[in-house]
Amino acid sequence: MRSQLKIKFIPIGVVLVLVLMMNSCGINSNLMFKTTKDYVFDSLPDTANFEYKLSVNDEITFRLYSNQGFKILDIVSGESSTTANNNQSLSQGTAITYKVEQDSTVKLPIVGKVQLVGMTLDSCENYLEKVYSDYYIEPFIQIRVINNRVIVFPGNGGQAKVVTLKNNNTTLLEALALAGGITDRGKAKKIKVMRMVEGKREVYLIDLSTIDGIAEADLVVQAMDYIYVEPVPQISRELLAEIAPILGIITSAAAVVVIIQSFTK
Repeated sequence: MRSQLKIKFIPIGVVLVLVLMMNSCGINSNLMFKTTKDYVFDSLPDTANFEYKLSVNDEITFRLYSNQGFKILDIVSGESSTTANNNQSLSQGTAITYKVEQDSTVKLPIVGKVQLVGMTLDSCENYLEKVYSDYYIEPFIQIRVINNRVIVFPGNGGQAKVVTLKNNNTTLLEALALAGGITDRGKAKKIKVMRMVEGKREVYLIDLSTIDGIAEADLVVQAMDYIYVEPVPQISRELLAEIAPILGIITSAAAVVVIIQSFTK
């Protein structure tokens, strides 16, 4: 009788193995941005001399003052009312929002389109002060990016965040802190930063698991960086979740078979 039961249950075991093989591809299927062992990551930019640089789709506020910002520009007599109003709006330092277009330019009053992509905010302000010096006396210009944001995946599914950066020189560590920090499942030694550079995304691998990574933590993030903290695979938990329903069905079927056989003896 035992040999007969064993023979009857062999197909059930085979079915269980086949089902597990079919479902194994669904285990940890939520993991993103996987790389092979021999994947070559890009070299990390020099964090010591790196500042935020303007990029396409940035939205900036533009303020213009005269006389090195000491006082509001006086409207020159004899100007038309339209020109006077425009100059007054600029000279009073009113914050006006402009967008960096796909052609890497920003269309500004009076001077028209100017190329700003790739410039730091300081170099951008210095450049525009020279441009506007043809129209204003010792112009003083302030530029600020207002839609600067990065996407952070801190290590657990369902906890990704779009982080708006208020500081133009926000570091990687600050961005992670704004997203709530690395989760309990995240690997601090395997953080991938994906950045758009000249039309393609470069991928940097950063290790913050030891104090040696403190220099890399000071990397200044750029608009639309992807910061991905690789999660620790949960093979046993997800495998159990996959096979639990199957085991329940098999256990129920086995119980029914045993009951039927007990009545047929």
